[in-house]
Amino acid sequence: MSYKADIAGGSLKLYESRIIAGLLLSDVSPKAWKTAIEVENVLQKTSQGTAKRQASLIRARLVTMTSDHWLLVRDGSKPLAIQANFAAAIAHSCLLRDFLVHTVRDCFRTGDLVLTRRHWRNYVETCRERDPDMTAWTQSTSDKLGDSVFQILAEVGMLSESSKPSLQVVHYQTEIMDYLRARERDEIVHAMQAFI
Repeated sequence: MSYKADIAGGSLKLYESRIIAGLLLSDVSPKAWKTAIEVENVLQKTSQGTAKRQASLIRARLVTMTSDHWLLVRDGSKPLAIQANFAAAIAHSCLLRDFLVHTVRDCFRTGDLVLTRRHWRNYVETCRERDPDMTAWTQSTSDKLGDSVFQILAEVGMLSESSKPSLQVVHYQTEIMDYLRARERDEIVHAMQAFI
């Protein structure tokens, strides 16, 4: 287990993920990848550094899956592609996965559906108990990570976008659940279905 801060600034980024999935499906060479991201600026970012960081994060998420999954991201409807990205983000980030499994699931069980920064801060403290080698983050870094996680939950529809964000059930597309179950990615399904 390794809790990392690499989810910061990492919402699901559907537009960018569709492009990265396309590059992966084309099996581009390292040189062609670099040209696409840094020269052609296919992600349409204002700086090369931002483009490289986002491309690297999205690629790291997507390579946890197979080409069949990349097709769902690139060609799927918006809800399906977002949910496929969510699954990849869970596979890539223990921090996100365990927040769903431990904190969000507990909130659903107790009926405490208004998700607050307190939930996130308490969760980060429990992470240190599970992973003694976890890097000690500043409060601002921890809060930024929490913002990214909350944004991801809002994007996939698990968190309402209101002044008091509340947890809610997500109705997943058949294609992504069939994909995960066929490949026995039970840990991802378990996290995605934190409301069960």
